[in-house]
Amino acid sequence: MKRLDREFFNRPTVKVAQELLGKFLVRKINNKIIKARIIETEAYCGTRDLACHASKGLTERTRVMFGPAGFSYVYMIYGMYHCLNIVTEKEGNPSAVLIRAVDCKNCDGPGKLCRKLRIDRKLNMVDLTKSNLLWIENGKIKVKKSQIKRGKRIGVDYAGKWKDKLWRFYLWCY
Repeated sequence: MKRLDREFFNRPTVKVAQELLGKFLVRKINNKIIKARIIETEAYCGTRDLACHASKGLTERTRVMFGPAGFSYVYMIYGMYHCLNIVTEKEGNPSAVLIRAVDCKNCDGPGKLCRKLRIDRKLNMVDLTKSNLLWIENGKIKVKKSQIKRGKRIGVDYAGKWKDKLWRFYLWCY
């Protein structure tokens, strides 16, 4: 399978979020390679999207989102769970896709998948197009549009009208 390149990520975030479904999140831990099919994502689109961390502007935490596409953005929520995002779009337009779930056992949530795959802040700002610890690969099975469902993003009730965006994508069968 082929690793996704920067060109794949340097596109509109909502499109990338949909097209990541069915791809493989690959994690190397020690000498073991773990591959898990991405089955749920959420799009966060720039400074106007009040659910996006970048809506607060450039901070030390969000700096990676303002950089080039294809880098990891890993942060902690509730003081105990890490979340993996992939920076999208052109440099200076801070957007990212949250990887919500993969098809491994006990990986049906962003915190659970990060715990299982040992993804934490040490993997923040990793270039996924070059890293030998974390990357995304194409799958051999093409996902059909009819297999993709969409819904509201989870946990963003504070975001005004942005909470109603149907920018959560998931596979209902594959």
